[in-house]
Amino acid sequence: ETVALTVWGAEEDEALLQEIFSSFQSQYAGQASFQITYQPQSESNCKDVLLGDLENGADVFAFADDQVAALAAAGALDPIPASDAVRSANLSAAVEAASVDNTLYAYPLTADNGYFLYYNRAYFSEEDVQSLDRILEVAALAGRHVTMDWSSAWYVYSFFGNTGLEIGLNEDGLTNHCSWNSTEGPITGVDVAQAMLSAAASPGFSNRTDTEFLEGVRDGSVIAGISGVWNAVAVQEAWGENTGAAKLPTFTCAGRQIQMASFSGCKLIGVNAYSEEPKWAARLAEWITNEKNQQLRFELRGQGPSNVAVAESPVIKQSPAIAALLEQSEFSQLQRIGGKFWDPVSKFAENMADLNPSGQSIQEQLDEMAENVSAR
Repeated sequence: ETVALTVWGAEEDEALLQEIFSSFQSQYAGQASFQITYQPQSESNCKDVLLGDLENGADVFAFADDQVAALAAAGALDPIPASDAVRSANLSAAVEAASVDNTLYAYPLTADNGYFLYYNRAYFSEEDVQSLDRILEVAALAGRHVTMDWSSAWYVYSFFGNTGLEIGLNEDGLTNHCSWNSTEGPITGVDVAQAMLSAAASPGFSNRTDTEFLEGVRDGSVIAGISGVWNAVAVQEAWGENTGAAKLPTFTCAGRQIQMASFSGCKLIGVNAYSEEPKWAARLAEWITNEKNQQLRFELRGQGPSNVAVAESPVIKQSPAIAALLEQSEFSQLQRIGGKFWDPVSKFAENMADLNPSGQSIQEQLDEMAENVSAR
């Protein structure tokens, strides 16, 4: 028989996927003749494209884990049959990311969608990078910068995540609850805002996008910054043997040291519930995500594995970026946030980065942010 399968994946993954398709066809050569068509599709908006025409969508597709609940609810994904093998082969956080109500709906592919600290070893010791205060002090003395993107609420979560203040999805799966403006408890919203203002006031701090972070790394103005594994190769090229990476530092808040938090996420492979070749689509999804091909993905694309055996391999532990990400994972939380989270938090954080130019009460700004984040 001839088996026709369409696969959606990131544009940057084409060469990798073609190599994986070839080994898949060799593995099953005696059982079918395969016609595998690759089409580039962003993992970040895969859900919207797929649900626009589900019956004509890809048989196998890569997507970000925060879309799994919506895809399952829309009937685009069926529960993974015989899921025990998938569960045991992958990191528990990745299995959780691929599940809805403890039912596995997709195959974990990576466990590297998070952030950590890059630093230049020519300026910092391993002890220096444990504390944000010390990092900023070193950068200021050197006339250089430490960067973080406060225009992105994704990164801003790091200040609020381990304080006891809460953000999350309501039961409707669409709207948020937010207590980042709380005036009660050991750490208040104003305490966190004051910590951000203090950091922003340092001459060693610079609020920069990811692109601007890399520009600074290359021109020497940036000696540390918070980013993710997607920049590992570029940072290594710029800093060479001085490239360092670590979990996020602690920061001073309400007179104590608080470990910075992070959002985490995974890339997943889904099988279209409407595929005309469900058996072969599932086999291909398993093949793309198996141990051998996750190892290959790391070697060719530098992406962090969800597979336990690959994650524990010596080559992974020798990667500063992946090792830092795994270290930070203890202080990370799966990104499960409704759409109204992003803009209000970015607006608030940009004001803090600019040292509150309007002079508006910090509590008023926090209240306004929380109200807009929680809007229905």
